[in-house]
Amino acid sequence: MPFEQNLAHYAALVEARLGLLLDARPRAGEVVRPQRLIEAMHYGALNGGKRLRPYLVFEATRLFGGDDEAALQVGCALECLHSYSLVHDDLPAMDDDDLRRGKPTVHIAYDYATAILAGDGLLTYAFDIITSPETPLPDAGKSALILELARAAGIGGMVGGQALDLAAETIAPDEDGIVLLQSMKTGALLRFACEAGAIIASRGTEDRTRLRRFGEVIGRAFQLADDLLDLTADAATMGKATGKDSAKGKGTLVALKGQAWAETELNRLVAAASAELVPYGQAALALTDAARFIAYRKN
Repeated sequence: MPFEQNLAHYAALVEARLGLLLDARPRAGEVVRPQRLIEAMHYGALNGGKRLRPYLVFEATRLFGGDDEAALQVGCALECLHSYSLVHDDLPAMDDDDLRRGKPTVHIAYDYATAILAGDGLLTYAFDIITSPETPLPDAGKSALILELARAAGIGGMVGGQALDLAAETIAPDEDGIVLLQSMKTGALLRFACEAGAIIASRGTEDRTRLRRFGEVIGRAFQLADDLLDLTADAATMGKATGKDSAKGKGTLVALKGQAWAETELNRLVAAASAELVPYGQAALALTDAARFIAYRKN
């Protein structure tokens, strides 16, 4: 199956599962799911998107023969956490965006307070999903996933990266600072998505480290491609405003080193990511294709 068709097929599975997870029925230990809150969470998590992060969890798990159902559950947990970050990033106090994937952002469609609560709900629900009895993993695997996801998403990962990104509006970082910021804000969750597959399949340190490195490299490629698209694509194609980083004076590697350098660097990153997967041969083809898609996508 062609890569984009395979990605779309898996995205449909993820969206169907998210629809079930984000329904109005209270689970054991819950009192009630307030209607407006669950609607806003549903809107924030199910407003389109490629579902790339869950796909990486799925294919990394498959590489090692892990459980597909566990991969789907963990992928949905990761997508809830990723969606929370987008809901909060779009707020006026952060990136101040009115559009996300061509539709009004959650705080526009609902209100600021509901958007904050929807993000909080999606964040905490991610850990609920991983630990729930419906996720067929041993406790040790669940604990390892929770630890890695918390660190990828938290102070030294995505949240810390967002803090550095906000600071970059005042003092533009140098090249090393940009790479550090992007490895945290964008790269950390992509790194987790890849390493999660090895954890789900109960693989050892060597495989976890190799998939982690693969995730780090494609994380750099993802952000570099995003910055290139911010320069070259229009808002209709992207489904959100473009050119905002340059308008705020934020430095990017594309702005610092130019479009031609960025295109060459993307080729290098794809090669580096593919090299990490060489020991797995043809079994890693889907992940290699994902690296190419990430680097050369059009939106």
